[in-house]
Amino acid sequence: MRIGDAAAAAGLTPRAVRYYEQQGLVTSRRTPSGHREYDAEDIRRLRAVRELREAGLTVGDVRAFAHLLATMPAGGVPEVIPKDPRSERCAVAEEVARRRLADLDARIARLSQLRGRLAARLGEPGEQGAAESGHEPGAGARAGADSGPVFWLDGAVPPDAPPDAAPPPGAPPLRA
Repeated sequence: MRIGDAAAAAGLTPRAVRYYEQQGLVTSRRTPSGHREYDAEDIRRLRAVRELREAGLTVGDVRAFAHLLATMPAGGVPEVIPKDPRSERCAVAEEVARRRLADLDARIARLSQLRGRLAARLGEPGEQGAAESGHEPGAGARAGADSGPVFWLDGAVPPDAPPDAAPPPGAPPLRA
């Protein structure tokens, strides 16, 4: 099967298939005219790569245990980590996945911190204030001028601001 059909069968674009081939995650055969050809095993492998990527792993992560792709089940990747704790190949995949999970946790923490800073500048509740008011973080984001004041002018803190809200830097505090 040619690259377009293989990509469609794997739920990818032809460009992604070429990229995964360049990264060594799949190998195509060539027709005499130079066209790429893929078989059912290649499609299964491409699906596994897609599912691992959708689970949060990077191409580099998948490359670290690409030799295990051939052992993944034909019906997809039900779990990133095989359940057999005695398996050495399980240890490689688990180490990579745990490292990626720690990286994702660190990124989430950093983004939450940035969101809190921006929310404070806009007078929006932070995560604690959002939980107390019954709003999800981001749910109360101001859509525009019709949704209320966005900026604090002359150091004034809006009356509906959370108790721990501070006026902008350099402005005199208006609350005691």
